[in-house]
Amino acid sequence: MIKNVVLSDRKIRIAVVGCGRISKKHFESIKYHDEQLELISVCDTDPEILSETHEKYGVPTYLDLDDMVQSEELDLVVLCTPSGLHANQAELAAKYGVNVITEKPMATRWQDGMRMVKAWDAAGVRLVVVKQNRHNNTLKLLKNAIEKGRFGRVYMVNINVFWTRPQEYYDSARWRGTWEFDGGAFMNQASHYVDLLDWLVGPIESVQAYTATLARNIEVEDTGVVSLKWRSGALGSLNVSMLTYPKNLEGSITILGEKGTVRVGGIAVNEIQHWEFLEEEPQDAEIKNASYETNSVYGFGHSLYYENVVSVMRGLAEPYTDGREGLRSLEVLIATYLSARDGKRVSLPLDY
Repeated sequence: MIKNVVLSDRKIRIAVVGCGRISKKHFESIKYHDEQLELISVCDTDPEILSETHEKYGVPTYLDLDDMVQSEELDLVVLCTPSGLHANQAELAAKYGVNVITEKPMATRWQDGMRMVKAWDAAGVRLVVVKQNRHNNTLKLLKNAIEKGRFGRVYMVNINVFWTRPQEYYDSARWRGTWEFDGGAFMNQASHYVDLLDWLVGPIESVQAYTATLARNIEVEDTGVVSLKWRSGALGSLNVSMLTYPKNLEGSITILGEKGTVRVGGIAVNEIQHWEFLEEEPQDAEIKNASYETNSVYGFGHSLYYENVVSVMRGLAEPYTDGREGLRSLEVLIATYLSARDGKRVSLPLDY
């Protein structure tokens, strides 16, 4: 077994794999933490993109991940590649004793997610899954209110993800909108909102879902709804569409409880729009400053997420979201697709 090494006396040597749209958040975060992180190299299958990236960052570039992990002395690789590639790439990195950050979702198949966790265990390296929305001030306040029991019993939870992805978005890369590499509106665009279902509210008992491909020329769904029942007895729904006209409209969560009602909205859960509890607490004064303006559905949590990653690599903390934590939302996603495919309620945990 390759033992995980605590890095305390030098910068953490990091590489980015996949230079598409989400990689910008990672490059920004690496630069933000440049006293702790050193960008060593990048990898992509597109020579033109690699040329542009080399010109911008001045680091070696690779067309093949195997070549890169063999040629460079790396501590950490960031997977910003199509989701269906994550499992093989994480296994390869683990083979060479390199720690892994993977973008959401960690995989498109349950078996692949399990394979990633087993590779992590066997190699003794770290596998962490990006869940940057957990660092939003709006959601941290909501999480705190739930943990303190301010809602009393939670009765109902509703999440809406009403965004737009035109056909040009899916046509921009052959992997987009495919089952093998991408997944649909639930798996890709709403993945972070699926994470909120378990992280905020608790374990889910069962799901019943419908999906549809109503307007886009893709393999997967552009619209879907799922009804949920939590083990606590709470009921709820997740409503997702990439067909909102003419632009992104809403990424929201509403929680109705015995002693409280909260709605966090905006285009990316960035605005506390309603906050009311039976008993007031000093925390309530913080909601005025928690909301923020954004034109990006990604939010601003990546740099905060990297703070935890650095602490993990320094041996000062455990990951907020390791591979097993990533499996929790992947399981809900897989259950949702099984329910929509088979036209029946699916209970959790899945029976594999």
